[in-house]
Amino acid sequence: MTKLISVNPSTKEKLGEVAITTKKQVLTKIAKAKTAFSSWGYLELNKRIELLSKVVNEIEKTKDELAILATKEMGMPITDSKYDISDALHYFKWYLENAAKYLSPEVTYEDDKVVHRVYYEPRGVVAAITPWNYPTSNVIWAVGQSLVCGNTVVYKTSEENPLFGKMIEEIFTKHLPNGVFQEVYGDGNVGKLLVSGDIDFIAFTGSTEIGRYLYKVAAKKFIGLTLELGGSAPGIVFEDADLQLATENIYFNRYGNCGQTCDGLKRLIIHKDVADKLVTLLKEKLAKIKVGNALNEDIEIGPLVSEKQFNRLSHQVEDATRKGAKVVVGGKKINSLNGYFFEPTILSNIRKNMLVWKEEVFGPVLPVITFEEDNEAILLANDTVYGLGSYVYTKDLRRAKDIAHQIKAGMVSINGESYVQPYNPFGGCKMSGFGREHGKFGFRELTQVKVVSSNK
Repeated sequence: MTKLISVNPSTKEKLGEVAITTKKQVLTKIAKAKTAFSSWGYLELNKRIELLSKVVNEIEKTKDELAILATKEMGMPITDSKYDISDALHYFKWYLENAAKYLSPEVTYEDDKVVHRVYYEPRGVVAAITPWNYPTSNVIWAVGQSLVCGNTVVYKTSEENPLFGKMIEEIFTKHLPNGVFQEVYGDGNVGKLLVSGDIDFIAFTGSTEIGRYLYKVAAKKFIGLTLELGGSAPGIVFEDADLQLATENIYFNRYGNCGQTCDGLKRLIIHKDVADKLVTLLKEKLAKIKVGNALNEDIEIGPLVSEKQFNRLSHQVEDATRKGAKVVVGGKKINSLNGYFFEPTILSNIRKNMLVWKEEVFGPVLPVITFEEDNEAILLANDTVYGLGSYVYTKDLRRAKDIAHQIKAGMVSINGESYVQPYNPFGGCKMSGFGREHGKFGFRELTQVKVVSSNK
């Protein structure tokens, strides 16, 4: 295979194709990035910000075109694609506005004879690899902050949205010096070529399986990396929770983007006293939701991104029902639509040996389990190899904060308050990876710390 074929998951029609980057081309791009770093990495910060601001302006000018392409290529509803772009721009602008604050030298000690300063210097060439689920946010998160820091980037876009990747590449390269930002195209084999080259850092968002491989690659090279991997976020609903608020927030965090969100709420743990009522509210909510071609403005849930994702989700649901799960609503393909559409689904009577409990579920399927005591809820929440996001619903804030500290995850939302903000660290623990993106934490990950001590 020499080309990536882009397919619209709403209709299964071919959208276009992009040539797969060859080994020689990958190595050439890395070499160009090395050369570009010798000037970009030492360019004054305000000059970098000036050039990157032009990229921000270009994205804003082409946001409608980008949104339509993202929707066509991966199936995100058009209203969500537009929000994804505006949210990504919000992050990019935050990086630019706060770079001086977090990248400026810091004096750790000073007297009349000596001064000690800490400097934050760019790492070099960053190999950035992201998935397809949030096309604009993924590239900005992986690339924007790194470029501000003075790194050069070779970026591998997902094989599921190569046309979007091409458009992004054109926008960045139009305004940045040659070699500062480049893209490669292909599947995991191209990703392996990229990280095997002469790079200085790896920034990866994707599966735990690939993250484990990249961890080994980085270890052999003695280079740094950040890994934002899979998740199976628990959502704990206590008996005193505001069920209307919980319903809306659970819907957003489970079924938004067709359930294809890394830190999305993937296991619902409800106190037995309110379980029936909450499930009924969720069922009523799903009955009002419109599913269909993602380009339609009134559509709230689109298709899964590909046949591969559809088949995996179907297998997980079939495994659950075979082992005794009850389908409360949904549970199967939507035959009236031509694309990779799966009914928004709720499953009850969940057992721990089911794939929907043990694995990450990347689709509009919500397994539900009940509890009686707080310690039981915590055990259920932590009964996963992952530790990315988590959600707690209760009117007792002291109780919520106590539970939050007992959940083994990198991020906790209480009563729907979003932790996804440019000033907050984003990342997890256990098999959800390590390292953090965004905020001062992201600036620290993407730079080398150097102390310079001198007399006056």
